[in-house]
Amino acid sequence: MGGGESKPAPAPPSPLFSEPWRTLPMSTQENLLLMKSYQPRNKEVKHLRILLHGPVGAGKSSFINSVESALRGIVSKRALTDANTGSSFTLKYKTYNIHKDDQSFYSIVFNDIMGLEKDDNKGVKVEDIKLALRGHVRDGYKFNPCGPLTEDDPGYNSNPSLDDKVHVLVCVVPVNSVSLLDDKVVQKLREVRLAASDLGIPQLVILTKVDQACPEVESNIQNMYKSKYLKGQVEQFSARLGISTNCIFLVKNYESETYTNDGISGPILTALKQMVTEGEDSFIPTQPREENIVTSCFSSILHYLPQIMHYCTLTQHVNVSCCGKENNEGTQTW
Repeated sequence: MGGGESKPAPAPPSPLFSEPWRTLPMSTQENLLLMKSYQPRNKEVKHLRILLHGPVGAGKSSFINSVESALRGIVSKRALTDANTGSSFTLKYKTYNIHKDDQSFYSIVFNDIMGLEKDDNKGVKVEDIKLALRGHVRDGYKFNPCGPLTEDDPGYNSNPSLDDKVHVLVCVVPVNSVSLLDDKVVQKLREVRLAASDLGIPQLVILTKVDQACPEVESNIQNMYKSKYLKGQVEQFSARLGISTNCIFLVKNYESETYTNDGISGPILTALKQMVTEGEDSFIPTQPREENIVTSCFSSILHYLPQIMHYCTLTQHVNVSCCGKENNEGTQTW
């Protein structure tokens, strides 16, 4: 009946690209050595200050632990986390220094902050994040979801130094939540980003929990930058927040692991290196371009030209030589 055999169904397309869409260093050693030797070039700054912000449950505290783990080579749990809470577990403005050895620290500090929520009476206030950017929030200040920090509060720093101010702003978001973020939360993230831009503070994005979002990455961390799904999430978040894709980094935080490994530490250190690079660039004052200098000088001449001409006219009546000689009648010749 019928004759020929049915053709097999075509294989589904692979969820992975054949080559990574972003390359990472083959070894973590170069980035480790860079971090150990790093000192801010601006002598007014002792530490490069990196502020983490984002929605509740994004993994901000876990990322701080993961950076410390990658730098020290041992899994750290110093920044407390809570995987089960539906509200922000971080309630205070907390500064984290990372030990380089028993007697010194790395020249970077992280500030952890209360998470953003869609409701106005929950989570950190956008105004508080703006104050933190300018260095007005003291370490240990407990955030009040009902109202922003005020100048008469003991937690308000009225005279912040350059060292108190934020040098790099990092938005942390779970990669599988990119399309699920409430529009109100996205609007708050954009408002914070705009405030940072006005202050000249560079911004980066960390998309966390890549292993939970992509089975191929869960089975092999080396597939992180081969994943078609993760690339799509990066592009989608770039469009939602208005930030370039090369400012967005994928990471898996240390969570269930008891030992560090290059597969997890590598992407973390790559992101950290970029934070340091961007932060250092923010210390360099913008130099005017040569053509702007010429334009400025020419504009100044045009601005004062009527006054110059008026002055020269007056000198004719007081017999003051101006680019000419007096004649016998006491008038000016040109």
